[in-house]
Amino acid sequence: MKLWRKPFDFHEQATAPSKVVLNKDRCKGCEYCVVFCPTKALVMSTEMNAKGYLIPVELPDGKCLGCGLCEAICPDFALWIVPLEAAQKGE
Repeated sequence: MKLWRKPFDFHEQATAPSKVVLNKDRCKGCEYCVVFCPTKALVMSTEMNAKGYLIPVELPDGKCLGCGLCEAICPDFALWIVPLEAAQKGE
């Protein structure tokens, strides 16, 4: 669908390649982030955290677009999104 104009904040709202950062100690393995990820960038791993829950990991192929759905749906606030440039710089 072609729009007659672009929103003023188009560049702020556009998704960009991102990285998922996980706080392993807060995760309880509910799999909401894995199930609801639109690009299927997350999968459950065989790694366990200190509480004994399986934790999700991001696939290395860089599918994450930074939509923030996993961050919004996580009931434990165990993960967040950082832009790929900031993740590579170590911020």
